[in-house]
Amino acid sequence: MKKAGVLTLSDKGSKGQREDISGVIIQDLLKEHGIETRMYEIIPDEADILQQRLISWTDELGLDLIVTTGGTGLSPRDITPEATLGVIDKRIPGMEEVMRMKSLEKTPHAMISRAVVGVRKQTMIVNLPGSPGGVKDCLGSILPALPHALSKLGGDMSDCAHAH
Repeated sequence: MKKAGVLTLSDKGSKGQREDISGVIIQDLLKEHGIETRMYEIIPDEADILQQRLISWTDELGLDLIVTTGGTGLSPRDITPEATLGVIDKRIPGMEEVMRMKSLEKTPHAMISRAVVGVRKQTMIVNLPGSPGGVKDCLGSILPALPHALSKLGGDMSDCAHAH
């Protein structure tokens, strides 16, 4: 079973002033797809804290997947994409694009999402918006490709193409 971490970025949530519905939804969706949440935390919108968690959960805990929620918009405290870009080795732009396209079906505000999907070592890191609906739409749009992507990150050397 693949191991995941879920990080919610919320100043209010980290102080216990807001319930974290999005983080719970992420854990439920991952569980439905055979991915076990091993770490879960609500942290303030602070780049240094986020980067420390991403590095620690990747380098020390060896999680297969880290999913963040919150901080992908345009407000001054929205730092998730920049913090993520500071620790990943490579991006997965196709997943970023699919998440935005799926969200655009429901709201024009999706075009201002700056969510990043990337890889640090053998861990995939996925930024999701903070809204419960955005989490369902975005994570739901990439879940079909996650098992294959995580398998490849884990060292699966088999061919991706199937003979027809």
